[in-house]
Amino acid sequence: MDIPFEHLRTLAAAVDAGTLDRAAARLGITPSAVSQRIRVIEQRVGRVVLRRTKPVTATEAGEPLVRLARQLDLLEHDARAALGDDAGSAVVPLAVNADSLITWFLPALTAVTAAHPVTFDLHREDQERTAQLLAAGTVMAAVTSQRDAVAGCVSSPLGRMRYTAIATRGFADRWFPQGLGRAALEAAPRVDFDRHDTLQSAFARRHGARRDAPRHIISASAEFAQAITIGLGWGMLLPGQFEAGVADGSLVILADDTVEVPLFWQRWNLSSPLLETVTTAVREAAERSPAVG
Repeated sequence: MDIPFEHLRTLAAAVDAGTLDRAAARLGITPSAVSQRIRVIEQRVGRVVLRRTKPVTATEAGEPLVRLARQLDLLEHDARAALGDDAGSAVVPLAVNADSLITWFLPALTAVTAAHPVTFDLHREDQERTAQLLAAGTVMAAVTSQRDAVAGCVSSPLGRMRYTAIATRGFADRWFPQGLGRAALEAAPRVDFDRHDTLQSAFARRHGARRDAPRHIISASAEFAQAITIGLGWGMLLPGQFEAGVADGSLVILADDTVEVPLFWQRWNLSSPLLETVTTAVREAAERSPAVG
């Protein structure tokens, strides 16, 4: 398979931009040239690699080619840096779950930018879904709950995030006067981060619930915690988010058991000094954080 590098870059640019016109503007070529390069790729691989939807997306056949384009860009940057050439600022796309992002992840990126000319493109996604972005070639590395390595990647453990069921005292007195029972858990409103959030439902089923309770969806980390601490519903919080309220009596811990979410760092299996630097910084940040046990 002989596909020119600029054609692969064009495919990745189209996926990033969402339209052929925007990809053309980024690359400084015409939309017809973008379309022609993608047609050449499809002729050479014998498959459709781009869905002409709004936005355009890579097909299953196109995803490994997008990943290859990004890998070649990274290796080119590393090679130019090693030769002392002006490699410019590398763009490193990463996927990370919201709770890691607000508790321990950002200091890792700060450490990298202090030593390398690099910018980060962060994709916030649930830890159970970040690996999908890695498989699609959208990101170079991801914080994920998936232990098994995505094809072409390596996986290493970061630790565990431990969540505790919390409610305001007034909420607990109203909805859980007799403690955590099946009927109470099926009736008491809970707060979920998004429609893919399973932390609260897993805890509720562990304590006997057989069906889901009414739920509020609040897809913003700070506001999610605030919703729980002002009594909108009960939910699972991390260490550091509830201790002060428990100490002053405004919050209560609903049960002693916690829900543990294992975290893994998955990255492309490439010998890249920049990616190694990012990996080391992420591991060290996780080790230092009280949020990751």
